[in-house]
Amino acid sequence: MRTIRRLIEAKKIEREENGEAGFSLIELIIVVVILGILVAVAIPIFSNIQTSAEENSLQTAAASAATAAAAAVAADPEATADEIKTAAESAADGAGITISVTGETVDAICATATGYEKKVSAGPACSDADKKVTAAVAAG
Repeated sequence: MRTIRRLIEAKKIEREENGEAGFSLIELIIVVVILGILVAVAIPIFSNIQTSAEENSLQTAAASAATAAAAAVAADPEATADEIKTAAESAADGAGITISVTGETVDAICATATGYEKKVSAGPACSDADKKVTAAVAAG
């Protein structure tokens, strides 16, 4: 390590004596290596942020759909399943997110949001297992 440091210092002194300005090749290589290490650390962090954002988007869509469905039932106790589903879908209009609703009373509503190859449910009739983000099972 000392020999590298001495070599760099000797090259600096030589450049200063000759009137040369700029960086040596070794200094540029060191900078490139440091930048490579920083990028290698940053990529997984950004990947985790994107996954977290997708999961939060699904949870928000499911909760909004369950709230809208419950509000539709509370406003009109005679609301049909199609009216409840329409209200839920209009509340959770996320890109690429599909909403499905079960139940026709305020206490029996469970809204499921599916997207990003994941799914999550929200509502009073949903089980605790359904309220966690899980991988969506492909239909067909």
